[in-house]
Amino acid sequence: MKGLAGGMLSGRCFVHQCQPFAAVQTRSPAKLCHARQLHTKTVCQGTSSAATATQSPSIIYATAAGSRHDMPGHSECAARISAILSALDVSKLTSEHRPAQVQSLNKFRAATLDEVCAVHDKRYPEALHKIVQQQQKEAQFAIVESAPTYVTSSSYQDGLQAAGAAIALVDSCVAAARHRASAGQPSSGVPAGFGICRPPGHHAVRQSCMGFCLFSTVAIAARYAQQIHGLRKVMIFDYDVHHGNGTHDIFYDDPDILFVSTHQQGSYPGTGKLSEVGGPNAQHATINLPLPGDAGDNALRAAFEEIVTPAAQRFAPDIILVSAGFDAHWRDPLAGLQFRTSTFHYLAAQVKQLANVVSGGQCVFLLEGGYDLKALGDAVVDSFLGILGEASHDKFSPDLLRDEPTDKVKAILAEATRIHQL
Repeated sequence: MKGLAGGMLSGRCFVHQCQPFAAVQTRSPAKLCHARQLHTKTVCQGTSSAATATQSPSIIYATAAGSRHDMPGHSECAARISAILSALDVSKLTSEHRPAQVQSLNKFRAATLDEVCAVHDKRYPEALHKIVQQQQKEAQFAIVESAPTYVTSSSYQDGLQAAGAAIALVDSCVAAARHRASAGQPSSGVPAGFGICRPPGHHAVRQSCMGFCLFSTVAIAARYAQQIHGLRKVMIFDYDVHHGNGTHDIFYDDPDILFVSTHQQGSYPGTGKLSEVGGPNAQHATINLPLPGDAGDNALRAAFEEIVTPAAQRFAPDIILVSAGFDAHWRDPLAGLQFRTSTFHYLAAQVKQLANVVSGGQCVFLLEGGYDLKALGDAVVDSFLGILGEASHDKFSPDLLRDEPTDKVKAILAEATRIHQL
């Protein structure tokens, strides 16, 4: 099947079985010219609102629902955002219920083509735009990649808006961190950003869409943090059940991006091997942790404590970005891990605490997968609670889950520790 930019997509990209996607050619970090930097800063400062010191929220969230980017019967649907917002509202975790702790970014711009092309080949968004324009004439959706990834008449703009939400959250968190630092206040008070946005992005490669993803939202945010805010070292932690092959490929040769992924071994898209550690000049800047089927809460906690934390401490990032996928939940239909709702509470709390120590409190979570609507809503609620330092709402008994493959997990983590010299 032809990719949107004319390249060949390798393999049949169905959810449970896929041949590994061929690594795409990466390039050195893009450097925007001075004029473009000034233009982008002006646009951003004019439209993106940062938290004020008097309000001191713990969470700033931005919603880019992509409500018209929707295909009947598809797992990656607009109902995902509705499920999250409804769950937050029922749990009274919105800006309306708790304005002192939780704030919503209601006005933010879409990402520009220049910002998208900092990580994507320019031919790709141009090709995607043409296909979407055709859908505007025909008023329907089109399958553009075999996962299947689809587009509708609004998909191009929805993808830009999702990336814009990520950019606005980076702006807000950086502004809050710098304000607190100048006032001599602790980094623990810097709010975490949370992007409730779709379509997701971590499978999108430099020259094409893939795996329900159109633009690589987290990669766009990472480059933006580097180029506009001068945050040279960015850590991306991806705990989606599926390997973030797009993020992996885009930054594989970049020593200033630490990419750490926990994912189910052998699941879509079949990438993310333990032995892949980064390009010649970026050794140990890629850390893949393929977990065996049925791995759950215990495996994730061990991975975070033994690999993620020491890797972050060694790398010392200026900001942590999170590809927050919730499809490793035991209820999710598209994979076979057994994370509990409280696992995501643990992850969110630990990431924020880690950010307080290594990156001045700066961290932004961006929605990726999660296709069981109840599990998705519950997991995001528990993520908010974890960031807020409040108890998990999870009442599910872990005794009802299958036994975890403890020995296999230990072997994988021991090998990762050896390979990466942690």
